[in-house]
Amino acid sequence: MDDLDDLHDMDHRIVSALRACGTDPRVAGAARALSWAGEHAALWLAAGLVGAAVDGRRRGAWLRGTALTAGAHLVSMGVKRVVRRPRPAHVEPLVRTAGRHSFPSSHATSAAAAAVAFGALGARAVPPLAAAVCVSRLVAGVHYPSDVAAGAALGALTARLGARWMRGEAHHG
Repeated sequence: MDDLDDLHDMDHRIVSALRACGTDPRVAGAARALSWAGEHAALWLAAGLVGAAVDGRRRGAWLRGTALTAGAHLVSMGVKRVVRRPRPAHVEPLVRTAGRHSFPSSHATSAAAAAVAFGALGARAVPPLAAAVCVSRLVAGVHYPSDVAAGAALGALTARLGARWMRGEAHHG
C-alpha cells in the first residue's frame, strides 16, 4: 500500500507545482483556452471535419478518425462514471468542469486519439497541440497526472485499435 500512497502523494505534488505555473496570467490564459477548446472533444471533432472537407481523397479516413476520437471520448466518460475519482481539491481550479469526476481525463483521451488518428494522416500540428491540451488540465488544477496519463493511454489505444478501419482496410475474419 505504501507504493500507492507514494503515487498519490506524487500526483498531488505535481498538480500543485503545475497549478502554480497558472499564477502567470499568460499561462493561465493559455490553459483556459486549451481547456475550453478541448471540452467534449470539440477541437478534435472540428479538426477531423476540416480534414475531411479539405482532403477529399482521404475524406473517409478523416471521418473514421473523427469517429474514433469521438468514440474514445465517450469511452472515457463511461470509465469516469465507474471509477468516480474526485477532482483535485487541494488546488483552486482555473476552469469550470463539466463533471465532478477526474479519472480518466476525457480531454487527454480525445487529444491522444486525435494525435494518433490525425497524426497518421499527416496532421503534424495535432500531436504537439494534443500534448498542450493534456498539460493544460494539470495547470488548470482539474486533473492529477495519473488521470491525464490514463486518458492519453486510453485515447491512443482506441485510435491504434481502429487504425485499420480508419484507413478503410476491410476486415476479413
